[in-house]
Amino acid sequence: MLTFKKGFTLVELMVTLVISTILIAVGVPSFTDMYQGYRADSEIRKMQQYLMFARSQAVSYGARVTVCPISGTACGTDWKQGFSIFIDNGAATTIDTTAGVTDPIIKQVDAFNADDFITYAGNSVSFTPDGLIPSTSTTGTFSYCPGSKTSENSRGVEISSSGKVRLSDVVINCN
Repeated sequence: MLTFKKGFTLVELMVTLVISTILIAVGVPSFTDMYQGYRADSEIRKMQQYLMFARSQAVSYGARVTVCPISGTACGTDWKQGFSIFIDNGAATTIDTTAGVTDPIIKQVDAFNADDFITYAGNSVSFTPDGLIPSTSTTGTFSYCPGSKTSENSRGVEISSSGKVRLSDVVINCN
């Protein structure tokens, strides 16, 4: 009487391994792309929420509130390093710390992913006590590009002169 042994042959295991490797090689790039899309969406919504927060604080405090990129303890130019939201009592768009005039920092936002790009036409955004953007401040679109300046997963948030902050529905790139 013949008895059959249960199990897999070496050939069957090798074929399974080859097929698995091919599927993983094809699938991993799409997971990376999907991850970048989720990251960009999450970060630009975070940016939108902080800008809306700054506007609401300007109205609540009845004071000019400014958002600017961080460079040490002062305003900088690289939005990717994070940004500060502060009540701008002194010189416009700078964090004043001199005696007599102090700009209290309301919130400080950590740096973004080092591989990503963030662009904006200005070095700061200010909101007046009525929630508007003053004529001296820049309006436009914050662009967030994950991984490369021309990523298809790029997202944007627009700021109008009326102070309205909304997600952009136009094609975004960070050049």
